[in-house]
Amino acid sequence: MRNASFLLFMWSMLFASGLSADSLKGKDIEVEVNIAGENIIIDLNFAVAATQQEVWDVLTDFDRMADFVSNLKESKVVSVSEARLTIFQRGAGSYGPLSYPFESTREVRLIPYHEIRSHLISGNMRKLDGATYLIDEGGQTRVIHRTNAIPKIWIPAAVGKVFIQHEMREQFNEMRNEIIKRKKVDLKERDMRKTREQ
Repeated sequence: MRNASFLLFMWSMLFASGLSADSLKGKDIEVEVNIAGENIIIDLNFAVAATQQEVWDVLTDFDRMADFVSNLKESKVVSVSEARLTIFQRGAGSYGPLSYPFESTREVRLIPYHEIRSHLISGNMRKLDGATYLIDEGGQTRVIHRTNAIPKIWIPAAVGKVFIQHEMREQFNEMRNEIIKRKKVDLKERDMRKTREQ
């Protein structure tokens, strides 16, 4: 009982110090985390001024994803079969003094340029299923994402919610930044081509 009380005290201290470390980046990205027993459901929603294909090209760029998502150390496509990929990713999420290493091999099903579904094959989670939908809103694309996960370790609900919200918001904000960056490069290259043709 004393060990349990000490553990809860330590988690609360980590939670408090993590709050002060939160970033304002991507605050417009809506992230809702619901923890029911072992199950963690994450719903995420944001918009970006880009076409569905421009968004798709970044969200499915698994071989280069570690270059623009900071919590990834490695990301690669292991195999390709029609509209299905097998991908491997490893990295570590961090928030204040908290750090959580992760590793997964997932099957990813693609429906261009509308839907991305992933299912855990192996890794340090017991369950990890995700679905991402891209919706054209005329001049921008809305990204709606849901993750359904069961971790192998126990995570206190209050601390877990803040940690997961921070990690998901940061990860998708970095992907959104990459979408905007590539769009700007494409526009610049088109302008240069037009200038040369004139």
